[in-house]
Amino acid sequence: MKAEHADSIEPEERSALRASAPQPLKIAEPPARNRVQHLADLAHTLLREAETLASDKTFTEESNKLRSLNIAEGVDFYDEVTRFEVNLIKLALELSGRNQAAAARLLHIKATTLNFKIKLYRIEY
Repeated sequence: MKAEHADSIEPEERSALRASAPQPLKIAEPPARNRVQHLADLAHTLLREAETLASDKTFTEESNKLRSLNIAEGVDFYDEVTRFEVNLIKLALELSGRNQAAAARLLHIKATTLNFKIKLYRIEY
């Protein structure tokens, strides 16, 4: 009976039935990201990259100083270790916003050790 009924419907009626029929469900598109949050994320990423580049630059400069050493003439080991340690402490202090406790955590040493070395080497920051 259903088949007979479907055959008796005029083409205009069929198109009207199709138009009024419920549409299939569509997957909702995710809402557009908040532009301000997107800009903040980009700024944070750029800041991290700038910090990495600054660290890389410092490392490269120190590395180049080591290459310029004339080992044949002799090198004062303790002076070189002191210079390296001072530069490393200064870099950690700079990255931590001059916070000794945070700098000590970056260097994986105790804050008292860092404080001792700052006084020993007379590091001003």
